[in-house]
Amino acid sequence: MRRSRPAGSPTADTAPSDASAGRTLAAVSRRTATIVVSGGLLLGLVLVAALLPVPYVVYGPGPLTDVLGEGDDGPIIEVEGAATYPTDGSLQLTTVAVTSASARMDLLTAMQGWIDPDKAVVPRDIVYPGNPTSEEARQQNAAVFSSSQELASVAALRYLGYDVPAQADQVVVREVLEDGAASGVLEPDDVILEVDGQAVATPADVVDAVSSQEPGDPVEMTVLRGDTTRQLDVPTAESEVDPDRAAIGVVVAPAWELPLEVSIDVPGQIGGSSAGLVFALGIVDTLTPGQLVQGTDVAGTGEITPEGDVGAISGVQQKIAAARDEGAAIFLAPSDNCGGVLDADPGDMLVVPVDSLSAAVDALSDFVAGNLDRLPSCSTAV
Repeated sequence: MRRSRPAGSPTADTAPSDASAGRTLAAVSRRTATIVVSGGLLLGLVLVAALLPVPYVVYGPGPLTDVLGEGDDGPIIEVEGAATYPTDGSLQLTTVAVTSASARMDLLTAMQGWIDPDKAVVPRDIVYPGNPTSEEARQQNAAVFSSSQELASVAALRYLGYDVPAQADQVVVREVLEDGAASGVLEPDDVILEVDGQAVATPADVVDAVSSQEPGDPVEMTVLRGDTTRQLDVPTAESEVDPDRAAIGVVVAPAWELPLEVSIDVPGQIGGSSAGLVFALGIVDTLTPGQLVQGTDVAGTGEITPEGDVGAISGVQQKIAAARDEGAAIFLAPSDNCGGVLDADPGDMLVVPVDSLSAAVDALSDFVAGNLDRLPSCSTAV
């Protein structure tokens, strides 16, 4: 006689077993441990990868300097030989904060730069070609900065009607190309006196003397660097224009005979050529009875030539952000940088493109007079 099983009693097929339960728990534990270990390894790899150096640098908004203000030892811009006039307002030189030449940026920092709309991540080779040390990069930027001050003085004085001729019998190195043969030997502001024992008086003399060499053969130069005369063996390379001619990779120009003594003394370590426009405007404002900025907070950037042409610069978006954060009312930008201007966030600040010193003076005159409809904009220019 078969006995009935009480309701709810486990059958043989469903009865729990201590052994099977143990096996199940062990399997779960192994899976959990595998996931935990794998996750830890993955996290470790991510952290290691994030801290590995990457070949980039970050551009960020840098500090501003009012060139109409005071430096460490007096006014930043001083002119002797003519009447000068006080002014009210500010004319801000804008800068870019950039990863130093000695630093190696990691992926995490690069990602933070990509996310921040006021920063830019730039290939390191573009900013530091040739992998210079921090001191080498500082010296190169300082030399270019010094040259920009002289060019600004020439442009400003010519704009004001002064005769600024080229100085006779002096050829100055304006720029040393980073990938040029003379990089590391010649420096900006070197005055070239002789090439292979022959005196040179014009840039054409230097070009002719160098190009007559065999590409790859060094050329002997006598240069004046500061107050010291140096004898240098300058390497040559094939010219990009004609491989049969030698080139050294520098830009040479005449020196200038300034009718007034112009001194520009900016505190801190600022380099590059992008302050030329602001320096020229500061000199113009200093030498004119009427106030150019008239109580306005003005900021700007741009290279300048002796003829007063304004050239493009790097980091325009970061400079706009810096000026915006400092409360500038108007920002003068090179017309050739309009593409970058349109990607920037100026806030309430008006950004005006200019292509010359005279255009910049006219823009400021219209702005302080309230003639905003006469001001150009990058949206119409592009």
